[in-house]
Amino acid sequence: MQQGPLTAEELEWLDDILAQYGTDDAVLDASELDGLLTAVLSAPETISPERLQVMIWGGENHFPAWDTVDQERFNGLVTQHLNDIAERLKDYPEQFEPLFGTSSVEDLEVTIVEEWCIGYMRGVELSDWSALPEHLQPALHAIALHGREENFAELEKMTAEEFEQSVESIRHAALELAGNWPLH
Repeated sequence: MQQGPLTAEELEWLDDILAQYGTDDAVLDASELDGLLTAVLSAPETISPERLQVMIWGGENHFPAWDTVDQERFNGLVTQHLNDIAERLKDYPEQFEPLFGTSSVEDLEVTIVEEWCIGYMRGVELSDWSALPEHLQPALHAIALHGREENFAELEKMTAEEFEQSVESIRHAALELAGNWPLH
């Protein structure tokens, strides 16, 4: 099995597979998958590969009907990416970067954090985070702010500077949350 970070080509392949086989309830792209995997690694208990697959595909009845080669490659790349995130969170936190998307708007590149944050919050749903210490609640809120639809009205009220600060806080929040429970 390969180790280390996925290449741009591998991430694009994951994006294509998620788009091709996904449903409305499935993980939409590599950015959302990255957020989901980061939360799974930061969770209070180990999440089984089966539960993770159910979350990725949006339910037990939504698994792709695909050929074995694609399935093996997909699972191998997800495992490789999971291991890379785990290594960065645990041993090289200065190298951890959420896999945010980007878009071009009027010749400006804009960072898109919503998919990553939505994925993270989906990962939170896979276990019981109720024992999260009070001092870490703001870190979880920093991610939920961009990852829960009910918080989008709060984002709309922010100044451009406040919004940028909220985006910049996501990486630090993910690192704080990863340090609360042992990584799985």
